[in-house]
Amino acid sequence: MKNSLQISATIDQPGLLEHLVEKLVYNRIPSENNIQKISDDEEVLETSSAEAWVNGSMEIDTLLEHINMPFNTRFVFTCIKIKDRVYKLEWGCSLS
Repeated sequence: MKNSLQISATIDQPGLLEHLVEKLVYNRIPSENNIQKISDDEEVLETSSAEAWVNGSMEIDTLLEHINMPFNTRFVFTCIKIKDRVYKLEWGCSLS
């Protein structure tokens, strides 16, 4: 017997969350005077992480039932920045 399971998650207000995380990361960064280039032909890539609460819902579908479960949990997000540019959200991971 084959079992089918489908899981999906939706984050409430993803654009607002992305903006919040990028601002949190930008405000925590020390002066660029501490960054040293390895060589002239390589770009410096800065990374920084921030923790934020995320709201959303998770849906679980099986052959027999559909479950819709809201969540409110912490995620850690990592942003990257290339010299003279702004931080951009690169990825996130749940801490649950």
